[in-house]
Amino acid sequence: MGRRRQKTSGLHRWSRPLIGAIAVLGATNTGYLTFTRLAGGETACPTGGCNLVLSSPYATIFGQPLALFGLLAYLAMALFALVPLALSSSEDKDLRSKIDNSTWLLLFLGSTAMMFFSWYLMYIMVTKFMVPYGGKAICLFCIASATFATLMFVFTLLGKAWEDVGQLIFSGLIVVVITLIGTLGIYSTIDQPLATKTSQATTEYNIKAPNGQVFFTINDPSGPAEIELAKHLKATGAKMYGAVWCSHCAAQKKRFGIQAISEMPYVECFPEISNLQTQTPIELCSQELDKAKQTGDGGGYPTWKIAGKYYGGEQPLTDLAKASNYQGPTNFKSSQ
Repeated sequence: MGRRRQKTSGLHRWSRPLIGAIAVLGATNTGYLTFTRLAGGETACPTGGCNLVLSSPYATIFGQPLALFGLLAYLAMALFALVPLALSSSEDKDLRSKIDNSTWLLLFLGSTAMMFFSWYLMYIMVTKFMVPYGGKAICLFCIASATFATLMFVFTLLGKAWEDVGQLIFSGLIVVVITLIGTLGIYSTIDQPLATKTSQATTEYNIKAPNGQVFFTINDPSGPAEIELAKHLKATGAKMYGAVWCSHCAAQKKRFGIQAISEMPYVECFPEISNLQTQTPIELCSQELDKAKQTGDGGGYPTWKIAGKYYGGEQPLTDLAKASNYQGPTNFKSSQ
């Protein structure tokens, strides 16, 4: 019995530092994702799944990267876990006792919500990405975040001798219900428009995967100049190498507008989609992007190849017109 109490007290003594350390790791993980998304870059990931998942509509909430909200949540958990540890002096004993009790409840409620939300995201990753695309759609950053959230919940649950277990379970169930209802409400509209958008081809263009997963929607109409430039680029053998999940590729298409997209010389480089297009094998993308990297003028998505030269990143239409010696109308709606 004495040995069991010693182990339990040890766990209780180290639970807050452990939760705080895990929260800091989670904040680092989501902070990196937030920075790359807001900066318009791509995550460093050994599989294509990180960028595929993190560039999908599921990774954006209220117009902001989902990782940003995760970062705020992890920072709050770190604060709840570590603040009482700073109030260790004798004069702060009463204050620490009050803060200790209140923050333990906040840690439990917060970790419960984060864990179940992360588990739902794991369900999304498996069903929406891994099932159609296989192992290459695994998002390692997403798995890490779900692991951190689960560990925080475990250490919170076992790291304190909870007095009213019944009240704890009741509070946890309420948080679970609220989290699931809120999550389903936020994501309910992502797939809903798929059935109605087919009749809106002239006013709306969806960038989507073969399984119907919509990544981006473009509503900007094309002008005569955009259409003529797209036709000119195709006729002169220009190519735009991109990926379905690439936000910069979608932004480039948005510059042209929905009517001109079908005229663009676009090459899809995401393997599972490119393999469906026998006229554009994935080897072509790899070879061209490698050449672009060697020249220092591209290699990421999108990369343009015009008249034998490479241009990396999203390009203004005026620059594309100049590079391709375009002589048609130049009153582009997008001048940047």
